[in-house]
Formats: sequence, C-alpha cells, structure tokens
Amino acid sequence: MTQEAIIGIVGGVGPYAGLDLTRKVFDQTVASSDQEHLPVALLSLPREIVDRTEYLLGHTATNPAHSIAQVMVQLERLGAVVAGIPCNTAHAPPIFDVIVADLQKAGASIRPLHMIEETASFLRKHYQSITTVGVLCTTGTAKSGVYAAALQKEGVHVIMPAPARQEFVHDAVYSQRTGIKARPNPVTPEAKGILMGAIHELQTQGAQAILLACTEIPLAITERAIGKTIVLDPTLILARALIREANPSKLKPWQAG
Repeated sequence: MTQEAIIGIVGGVGPYAGLDLTRKVFDQTVASSDQEHLPVALLSLPREIVDRTEYLLGHTATNPAHSIAQVMVQLERLGAVVAGIPCNTAHAPPIFDVIVADLQKAGASIRPLHMIEETASFLRKHYQSITTVGVLCTTGTAKSGVYAAALQKEGVHVIMPAPARQEFVHDAVYSQRTGIKARPNPVTPEAKGILMGAIHELQTQGAQAILLACTEIPLAITERAIGKTIVLDPTLILARALIREANPSKLKPWQAG
C-alpha cells in the first residue's frame, strides 16, 4: 500500500487553534467514511514555544521560530510532508523566515505553508470585487504589518481598528480573566462583545470583508457574514491549502458565504 501524504499541524500556538485547524481539515475533506479522510498529525507542545506576540513586541528575546521548526522536524519524522502553523503572528518575517532557515539547516523537506500569503491569494481568487478589508488581530500581528503587505500586493486596502480599540481586541484574546486563550470553550460573552464592537467599527469605515487574523478569534466569531460584510477565516483557508497540497482531489468545492 502506498503511504498517503500526511498533513502536519503545529499545535500549541495556541492549543485550541491547533484543534480548530485539525477540525477544519476534516470539514473541508471529501470523505464519506473514516477511511476516506486524509492522515493528519497534530503535535501540540505549548510549553516549548514562547508567545509569538511577546517576541515581536520585544518582551522576550527568545524567538519562537526555533521551537516551531523543531516541532516540524518531529512531524516530518512521523511522515508529514506539508505543515500548517495555526498562528497568524508566527508568519511575520522575523519568525517565519527563521523557521524556514532552521528547517533548511536541519535538512528537513517538510513544507510549511504561509498562512497570510494563502489568505491573500484566496481572497483575490474568490472575492475579486473586494477592495477594502478590515483586519482583526493581536497587536503583534498588527505591528508586524504582515497582512497589509500581503494584501496590498493584491490591490486590497487594509483597515485596522483604532489604537484604543486595538488594545481591547488584543485583550479579548489575552485577558487571563475573560480572554479566548484563557477561556476558549465556551468563549466568554465579554470577549465576543469586544470583537463584535471592533467589527462594527470596521464596517462603518467601509470594510467589505473582515479577516479573523488571529487563530483564537474564529473560536468566538463563527459567522460567515455579519450583515452584508463577508467574514473570512484564515484558519479555514489554511486548512483548505493543506488539503490541496496533500491531495487536491480530496478538497471540497468552496462554498462562498
């Protein structure tokens, strides 16, 4: 029997985001029985990987790239040929470029997909009429400018919450009392309320679509549209890209929301 390509998922960044990406791989796979699903390896080692936003904001000198690359090497040993990192912030160049360099140094052949580039490509392919996108993310991702850079290449204008509102969005993810990382299932009403308020602000500024650009945020915002505004989930887009790379015949057709 020929070994199928295994999809690798770097868990622990955060842990529930890894579960969410795995579930979305299953959801987007053409399968009518257990045996028809693609093989997936999820390796969640949260204690090994420092917080990505803390690194980008200069609060720690330890680059999480090195630990993420080590997890990928372990996934390759399990048979994974392609991998996804369910953390938008990890795709900022100071982290992602080091991951790629570490994999090259290790002689690893596993291919990490770039979540932000996949999202920009997906948006242009499936939503060509959209020219203005609102981005909800952590402060680390916001300051990295990674989404603005990728989307501007596709001719898409990016708008972000005002600085004061951005602090609340970040807190909706990181608050140890009500944040999604602390209380992911179920998400607290306080966290969802903050995010909905930010979405409404972006709508008033002309956002035609909202990108849930932190992998914890789709745990709170599950709608595919809010009013007339499309909601796009980069975790879902990454899941589809992983299937495409592992076995494109198993990818469900896209159902636009």
